[in-house]
Amino acid sequence: MKHIDLTSSIKESDSELLKKLPAFVVRRLERIIKQDEINTILDKYADCEGADFHRSIMKEFNISLEVQGLENLPENPKCFFLSNHPFGIVDGLILTKTVIEKYGTFKAIGNESFRFIPNLRPYIALVNPYGMSSKSYVTELEKVYQSDVAITHFPAGEVSRRYNGKIQDRPWQKSFITRSISCQRDIVPFYFHGRNSTLFYGINILRRALGIKTNIELALLPRELFLKRNKTIRLTIGKPISWRKFDSSLPHIKWAQKVKEHVYRMSSPDGSRLDF
Repeated sequence: MKHIDLTSSIKESDSELLKKLPAFVVRRLERIIKQDEINTILDKYADCEGADFHRSIMKEFNISLEVQGLENLPENPKCFFLSNHPFGIVDGLILTKTVIEKYGTFKAIGNESFRFIPNLRPYIALVNPYGMSSKSYVTELEKVYQSDVAITHFPAGEVSRRYNGKIQDRPWQKSFITRSISCQRDIVPFYFHGRNSTLFYGINILRRALGIKTNIELALLPRELFLKRNKTIRLTIGKPISWRKFDSSLPHIKWAQKVKEHVYRMSSPDGSRLDF
């Protein structure tokens, strides 16, 4: 079974330029994104779910963690566990691994790229970050928000790119502020130290220069995972932020950027001790 199939993805894309690529170019791209390797790994761990899957992938790639602020995780799981999104796969795995090992389960708000990882589908509440979500998505999200389960989320809705001369998330969406207030969920901020490869950002810049709307650099995310093999990922967990902080002094969209700014300040050595 092909969990990742670049040829099919190109055929289904809205880019006429991509559809005109010669077959040998597509085959070369499949090697670059390590399509066969990632499909083999997903088959290897097809029977693993949840924490077992997370541990298996971390062991498969020999990824080590250096975590600061683990003591900041609250006992009450009814929180939003939010993070910057520099990597695309590894940060998602580590964020959810950290939460599931503390609380036993979780729900992640994620986009349809998770369809490539069937092991995580039961834990994903899907959204469409580029447009309107379907009625089924909205219904499922509402159930998740109203539950007591821990929710993980990347408020940027996409992996970090180069914006305004530096690699960072795009402005964070405001929905987590709105839901934090309405559902009385505190926010637990995470900050991942690191970035993807130069090729990932270069493809993004080239795509935008050519006017290609399809996010073809997302196909490189499996390759980025392989580049993290045998590496140590640094993670900082900050102090919980009470939902009561988000009063009427600012609109929700500005509160969202305030939280984003706080998360990026957590990159400092004493980041886990910073107050919001």
